[in-house]
Amino acid sequence: MDKNMFVLRHQFIITGQVQGVGFRPFVYRTAMDAAVTGSVNNSSQGVIIEAQGSPEQLEAFTETLAGEMPPLAQVVTFEMDELTPVAGETEFIILESTGGSGHSVLISADVATCPDCLNDIADPQNRRFRYPFTNCTNCGPRYTITHSIPYDRPQTSMACFPLCPDCQREYNDPLDRRFHAQPNACPRCGPKVWLTSNTNTMIAQGDESIRRLACELLEGKIAAVKGLGGFHLVCDATSDTAVATLRTRKHRPDKPLAVMVPDMETAKKLADILPAEEAWLTGVKRPIVLAAKRPSHALSSLVAPDTNFIGLMLPYTPLHHVLLSDLTHTQNCMEKKKALPALVMTSGNMSSEPIALGNREAMERLSDIADIFLYHNRDILVRTDDSVLRVNPTSGDPLFMRRARGFTPEPVFLADKGPVVLGVGPELKCTVTLTKGDQAFPSQHIGNVANLETMEFHQELLAHMEKTLQVKPELIVRDLHPDYMTSERAETLGSERSIPVAILQHHYAHIHAVLAENQFTDPAIGFALDGTGLGEDGTIWGGECLLVMPEDLSHQRLAHFSHIPLPGGEAAVKEPWRIAQAALREIGITSPGTYRWPWLDEFSRESAFLPKILDKRINTPLTSSCGRLFDAVAALCGLANTITYEGQAAIRLEKIQDMTETHAYPCPLKSHEPIALNTHKLIRGVIEDLDAGVPVPVVARRFHLGLITGLVDMAYSFSLILDIHHIALSGGVMQNLTLAAELPIALEQAGLVPLVHKKIPPNDACISLGQAAWGQRKLLLEHS
Repeated sequence: MDKNMFVLRHQFIITGQVQGVGFRPFVYRTAMDAAVTGSVNNSSQGVIIEAQGSPEQLEAFTETLAGEMPPLAQVVTFEMDELTPVAGETEFIILESTGGSGHSVLISADVATCPDCLNDIADPQNRRFRYPFTNCTNCGPRYTITHSIPYDRPQTSMACFPLCPDCQREYNDPLDRRFHAQPNACPRCGPKVWLTSNTNTMIAQGDESIRRLACELLEGKIAAVKGLGGFHLVCDATSDTAVATLRTRKHRPDKPLAVMVPDMETAKKLADILPAEEAWLTGVKRPIVLAAKRPSHALSSLVAPDTNFIGLMLPYTPLHHVLLSDLTHTQNCMEKKKALPALVMTSGNMSSEPIALGNREAMERLSDIADIFLYHNRDILVRTDDSVLRVNPTSGDPLFMRRARGFTPEPVFLADKGPVVLGVGPELKCTVTLTKGDQAFPSQHIGNVANLETMEFHQELLAHMEKTLQVKPELIVRDLHPDYMTSERAETLGSERSIPVAILQHHYAHIHAVLAENQFTDPAIGFALDGTGLGEDGTIWGGECLLVMPEDLSHQRLAHFSHIPLPGGEAAVKEPWRIAQAALREIGITSPGTYRWPWLDEFSRESAFLPKILDKRINTPLTSSCGRLFDAVAALCGLANTITYEGQAAIRLEKIQDMTETHAYPCPLKSHEPIALNTHKLIRGVIEDLDAGVPVPVVARRFHLGLITGLVDMAYSFSLILDIHHIALSGGVMQNLTLAAELPIALEQAGLVPLVHKKIPPNDACISLGQAAWGQRKLLLEHS
C-alpha cells in the first residue's frame, strides 16, 4: 500500500507569547501549504492545533510550524501528541477562542508601528491615510488595551468600536495581515482624536487636530498628548523658552528630558549613535535610548544639562509618525520653519506622581502644565511609561534605567518551577512581581510609592496582573523597612487574604534579583551598591559585600563601605555638602586647607553649625551607602551642593571625568572586625588632590578608578577565602556607566565571573523580583 494513504492526526499545544501576534493565520497558511486538515484555536492553555494528513504532510507542517514563527511570537513550550484521525475531515479551520481558569499564555507587549502600516498611513489613496490608530497583527497596542486572556477584541478596550464592513472583512480573512488584529480600525469605525485648550474648549477635531498641534508646538506651546500607555507632556526640544516653561510648570528643574525625533537621520544629527543603540531605536520595542551628545547638537541646553547623553526615541505609534511628519513638513505655521524636528516627550505627570491615564484625569492633573490637550477616545487600561535604557559599550548589552512599554509583561525565566509569590517592591522606583511556575513577571515602572496616588497605581496594577495571569499568591514578601507604604500594603493584603508575609532585607533582595535573572543557584558574593536601604543592624546600608546562598537561603554580610554620618537625615540626601563635610570630619579634617570648601559661600552658617549636630548625633544616622559616597565626592569637587533629583550629583561626577587619567586612589580592605572597604581613603585622596590643585576632572576619574580597584580587591579576597568566584552586581550605582562598563571587566581580569542585570534595571526596580524569587525558593524549601 502507498505510504501516503496512511493518515495521522497530531495535536500541538504551544504556549508563550502566541496570541495577538498573528499566530493563528500563520498556522492556517502553514496548513494550506502542507495540505493538512484540522483546526487551530486560542485557549487558556495556549494555541491548540490539530493537524491531520499523511506522514509527509505532517512532517512538512511540523517543520514549518517549529522553524518559522511570526515576528512577535515567543514560544515557551511546544508539545505534540498523537490523536485518533477524524474521518471525513476536508478542511483546516480557525475556531473561536475558548476561555477557562488558569492559562499558559503571555500577553504581547505593545510594539511599534510596522513598515506595512507606515506605508498605509503615508499613502493618500489608502483609507488609513494619516489615520493615527492604524495597526495589524504585526504591530500596535497589546498590553495597554487588554482586560484579560484570551486576547480577543471583547477583552480589549476596542470592544466598544464595532468594525465597519471593510475592517470586518480584513479581520475575518486568514490571509489578510489584519486577520484577528484585535485593535483593527479605520477612520470610519475606530477611535478619534481632538484638540482642546486647557479649559477644555474645542480647537480642532480629526486629522486637523494633529496638524494644528504641530503648529502650536512650533509656536512654543506645551501640550498634553494622549499616547499608548498614558499622556506625554510635549514641547519643542530646540526652544529654551518652551523647555524652561515645561520644567517650571512640571517642577522638574534639572532631570533630563526625553526627546522624540522622526528618524535616524535626525537622531544622528544630535548624538553619536552606536550600532547597538540604533538597533534598539529602530526595533519593535522602541525604548528611550541614552546616546552620547554630538558637540554641535541643536537641542536646547536645558534638555539634559547634567549629562553628556541625550535620551532619544523614534515614533512608535501612528499618531507620533503623523505628528512628527507635520512638524517636519508644515510650512504655514511660522514665518521661519524649524530646521530640526525634535520634541521633548516626557511622562504626563507632576514629579513623583503616576502618569496620567484617562482624559478627565489628565485635564484635572495637567491643566496647570499644558496649554493644549490632544485627546483620543480609546481607553488605556494599563498605565505604562516609556522604557529607558543605555547600551554598555564594552559588552553591547542593554543596561535598563526603566523597564516598561515594549518589555512588560514579558517574564523573567527562573531556574525552577514553584508556587505563586508576590514581591511588593520597595519605596523608590517601585515595581511589583508575581511568579507563575518558572516565570517571574516584574511589572512596569510604578514610581516612588510615597504618596497615595502612586500607591493606588500599585494596587491597580497588582489587581490587573492577578487577573491577566490568573494567579493568587501563596506568600507575600516585603522590605525590611516597616514604614514603606509597600510594607504596610503587604501586611494589610496578607491579613485580608490570610496569606503569610515574609520580610527580606533590601540589599539581599538586590542580589537575589540578579541571581534569579541569571538563573544562578550556586553560592555567590554580591555587591549591592545603591543609595538607601534599612539594614539589619538599624543603620542605612548601600555599599554592601554579601554572601548569598540560594540553595538554603542563608545570607551573611561580609563587609561594607566605611560609615559616613548623615547630618539632618533626609536633608543630607538633598544637600550633599552636608555629607561631604561629615565625611571630612570622619577622617579628621575639620577646617578647609588650601582648597576652599565649595559650599562655604552658600551655606556658611549651616556649615559652622554642622559640627554641633555631628557631635551630639542629633538626627545623624550612619550609612555605608555607595550612593552617598558619590554625593560626598561630588560636593567636595564643587559639582553639587544641593540636588533636585536622585543621582544628580553622581551623574555630574561621572560626566566630568578626565578619561585619560590612569591613577587610582587607594581603597584598601580593612581586615579587622567589622570588615570594611576603607572608602574613607578615597575621601582623603580626593581632598588631598584638591588641596594640591589637581583639576576636578582628574580627581573624578581617580575616584572612579579607586572605587573599582577597591571593589575588585575585596571580591578577590573573599573569593579566595570562600572558594566562590561568581560576583553578583546590583543596585542603582550600577547604572553609572563607568562602573557598569569597567567593573565587570576588572573582575574578569582578576579571574572572577561577574553576574549582571541585562533584562531589568539594577536599581530598586529589581527589588520585587528578588523578593518574589526568594519567596518562591522559601516555599519550595518548606514544602520539601
